[in-house]
Amino acid sequence: MSFTLEDLPYAYDALQPYLSRESFEYHHDKHHATYVTNANNLIKGTEFEGKPIEDVIVGSFGKNVPIFNNVAQHYNHHHYWKWMKPNGGGAIPGKIEKLIVDSFGSVDKFKEDFQKEGLAQFGSGWVWLEIKDGKAAIRKTPNAENPLVHGAQPLLVADVWEHSYYIDYRNRRADYLKTFLEHLVNWEHVEEMLDAAK
Repeated sequence: MSFTLEDLPYAYDALQPYLSRESFEYHHDKHHATYVTNANNLIKGTEFEGKPIEDVIVGSFGKNVPIFNNVAQHYNHHHYWKWMKPNGGGAIPGKIEKLIVDSFGSVDKFKEDFQKEGLAQFGSGWVWLEIKDGKAAIRKTPNAENPLVHGAQPLLVADVWEHSYYIDYRNRRADYLKTFLEHLVNWEHVEEMLDAAK
């Protein structure tokens, strides 16, 4: 099984004015494409060849850094594109809202904590909403790391590597994260990930 760079689930300009065509042309067509190429080259002839992507991520973490970095980055980006949509944000599906309220006290508190953790991630990385043992939590991770290596399932992520937002937001990571939650999140994909986690 080789890894494939799938097309974006929307047109390159579909998330304007929040993320530009140019941003996706670099982020998807160059950054993500490179991870896929590297992952396919690195995995050939190893113990990880042909295994499900989640098993490769967990199995290579801390053991084979180049494979982990490229395969995990492919996984992270593959879902990151799906976690956004045109006319995103807005109303949160009932069971996701209940999980968030049960775990954080309110939707506003979740959004506040998500943005705070995303800002606190020094350098390149990600900020996740994850679920473990039925409870949701927010986790920031460096570089390619994701909740799978901590025994949790990802429900939502914002990419806080600078290349994900610099074209449109320059150094304004806070504005990017606020915009992500208010205008870009595809809550239906969050719901799909929750169903899969169960």
